[in-house]
Amino acid sequence: MSDGGMVIVGAGHAGGRAAAALRDNGWTGPITLIGAEPDAPYERPPLSKELLTGDKSAAECALHPLEFYAINDIRLIADTLVTEIHRSGKYVVLADGQTVGYEKLLLAPGAEPRRLDIPGADHEGVHVLRTTADAELLSARLSPGTRLTVIGAGLIGLEVASSAIKRGCTVNVVELADRAMARVAPEASAEHAVARHQAEGVTFHFNRSVAAFDGKAVHLDDGTEIASDLVLVSIGAAPRAKLAEQAGLTVSGGIVTDATLRTGDADIFVAGDACVFPHELFGGLLRLESWKNAEDSGPLAARNMLGANEPYRAVPWMWSDQYDFTIQVTGLPDRGTVAVDRPTDGALLQFHLDDDGRLVGASGMGPVGAIAKPIRFAQMLMERDAHPDAADLADPAVNLKALLKKQAA
Repeated sequence: MSDGGMVIVGAGHAGGRAAAALRDNGWTGPITLIGAEPDAPYERPPLSKELLTGDKSAAECALHPLEFYAINDIRLIADTLVTEIHRSGKYVVLADGQTVGYEKLLLAPGAEPRRLDIPGADHEGVHVLRTTADAELLSARLSPGTRLTVIGAGLIGLEVASSAIKRGCTVNVVELADRAMARVAPEASAEHAVARHQAEGVTFHFNRSVAAFDGKAVHLDDGTEIASDLVLVSIGAAPRAKLAEQAGLTVSGGIVTDATLRTGDADIFVAGDACVFPHELFGGLLRLESWKNAEDSGPLAARNMLGANEPYRAVPWMWSDQYDFTIQVTGLPDRGTVAVDRPTDGALLQFHLDDDGRLVGASGMGPVGAIAKPIRFAQMLMERDAHPDAADLADPAVNLKALLKKQAA
């Protein structure tokens, strides 16, 4: 058995950030970072955008140059699955039988794309998008005139639709719900995004499910046939929690932790897409799938592995680039009961208040320069548990920075 000291299972964004944070916070002992993919840790947002349009290579998505791991004495074991966690002996077992002991263990296994259970789901023309390999394969098949059907009108599905349009493809989007981005964006932003996609030539099929794919067409439940060369299944992702469950850790919609990202086992922590945790600001159990959550939770877990005992307080934030507009959402707008529109040149901007007048979310769609600062100020207001006056939020003459000072007073 090799002594791994601090062991991280999952070499994605959260795991990679955690490894670096352990060194940044003074850990001088062994660090072992184990990943199922052949690549070193990388950022996933470009997969549905720059990698598909050819504006960025897989190497340019890396969190760090490969030499970073050697320079910082981080043992990176890539292309390797962890098959067991032995909590009593404090070691993990790799697929080849090798064992790695740990002082503290961080689980950052990420999530697995959900797949369709229909005739033709295993056809070579059906794709998912989770890894650089997925993106490179899909990109190679997107060419002018290619007929792409996207199943799922979430963020990833719409980003791929935008990228495919840029590549000269014909695009249809099929969505089971009655609107786009129902899980992540308020209805107003979704409606504006759909209108822009339609203007670019995308055809939407709402309130429809897929019955089959025969290699030439996608067959919908109402009998509609959509001529298709390729299909992208983008219907969400399921947390990879089987390893944790087999180890006897609590699993309920993900791997459950306390606010410090520690599991019921004091020596095991969780970060990233698979983590379910109570948020100190918003309450309740959350599972967040986003770049920012990986960016925040990896370093937080690392600090807590070293004894910091910090609760998760970062305000959720996500963005999506489609064509020449950006959607940004911060906080949890779905917890709001009142949406306050703020007039903004060339953009849609809303603040979301709950029944007590507390700011619980903000959302915007438009040029990034028009919405980035207001969204950031909204984040800072939520960090202060702010209850701003709705009239102030709605008045473009009221400086949002002044509201921050008012809250601090």
